[in-house]
Parts: sequence; C-alpha cells; structure tokens
Amino acid sequence: MNAVVRRLGLCDYETVWRAMQAYTAARTAAATDEIWLLEHRPVLTLGLGGRREHVLDDRGVPVVHCDRGGQVTYHAPGQLVAYLLLDLKRRGLTVKTLVQRIEQSVIDLLGDYGIVASRRDGAPGVYVDGAKIAALGFRVRRGCCYHGLALNVELDLAPYSGINPCGFPGLAVTRLRDLGVTDGVAAVGERLLPHLIASLAGNRGSPVGDGLPARSVALG
Repeated sequence: MNAVVRRLGLCDYETVWRAMQAYTAARTAAATDEIWLLEHRPVLTLGLGGRREHVLDDRGVPVVHCDRGGQVTYHAPGQLVAYLLLDLKRRGLTVKTLVQRIEQSVIDLLGDYGIVASRRDGAPGVYVDGAKIAALGFRVRRGCCYHGLALNVELDLAPYSGINPCGFPGLAVTRLRDLGVTDGVAAVGERLLPHLIASLAGNRGSPVGDGLPARSVALG
C-alpha cells in the first residue's frame, strides 16, 4: 500500500478536520493516499446525524458538529487517532470492506498484546469483553474517504459517563492501559501502522462507482 504517513502530535480537532476536507476536495486521481496519526485536545464530536440528546453532560468540553457519520464520541490526549484519507475507487474498496479491514487491523494489534477483541453486529467498532475500545467514523466524497479510527490507549475515561457513546446508552468503554498495556500513544500508533497497511493492501471488494455523491457513513 502506497501512502504518506504523517505524525501530527497533539492537535485541535477543527483544524485537522478542515485540513482533511481541503485535502479531499483538492485531490486528483493521482493524489497520494495519506494516514494521519495524532491526538486531539478534549472535544466531543457529533456526526451529521448526531443528536444533542446523546450529550448528557458535556462537563465543559467543547462540542463540535462535524461531517462524519455516527453519533457522539469523545477525543482527548491519550487516545490514538488514525485518519485515513484514501481513494476508495482506486483501491476497489467498498465502505463496508474498508470498515471490516480497519476493525481487523485493531483486532490484530490487540492480539499482539495478548488481548482478545471482537466486532459487534449493528455497532461497528472494536470491543473487549463487551466494552468499546475503538470507534470508527467516515465521510465519503467522490469516492474518497476521510476521518477514521479512534483507539483508547491511556486517556481519562470519566467524560464518557457524560455521553451515550456512539449513541448507545450505557455502553461500556475501556482503554489499553486498563488491559495491562503500558505503551503510550506514539508506540501504539507505530504498532498499529503495519496492521493498517496490511489490511488495506488487500484491494478486495466491489469497486466504488464513479460519480458518487458526498455521504457520511454512520459507524459509531
């Protein structure tokens, strides 16, 4: 898989979101796919169809309405964010296949740490013993995607009690630190990268048709 990997450090959410939009709007058929690894300052994000009622108590954390699919999620330092700016048409990937491959990359990563993880029907993401550890959400525009994956590494989970995570009341969440992993965000990101690249390199799935309208994908 040919892709540029950018390690951006700690970033404001809206700055990165607008940069993803700009890159996707300007990209041509020859543009290089990119993977951005970073952390966000504390923020609650609501997808296009997100309902404010799922924010029970924002605890003073900014709430941003963005253009990914899905409901509400929380970002903060200590969480690994991997944004995937990919030409799905060129890779012959459907959104469903993309999601499955990203989920599998996280499952494989957790397996490296001796953690058994799984998917859940009707609630995309990655789970450990029923608790969500990774959330996914995308925007697809003209056959190209942006947004991506958020994996809880060592962030404070307390703010999740003020939301219905991904729109599911009472959904438990967990993090790698509570599962015995001592690696920090940067180290986890480096271990995730080869799994992401291997999963996305398969190039299986039905091609995404030309002329697709912009759309959001509700993935939690």
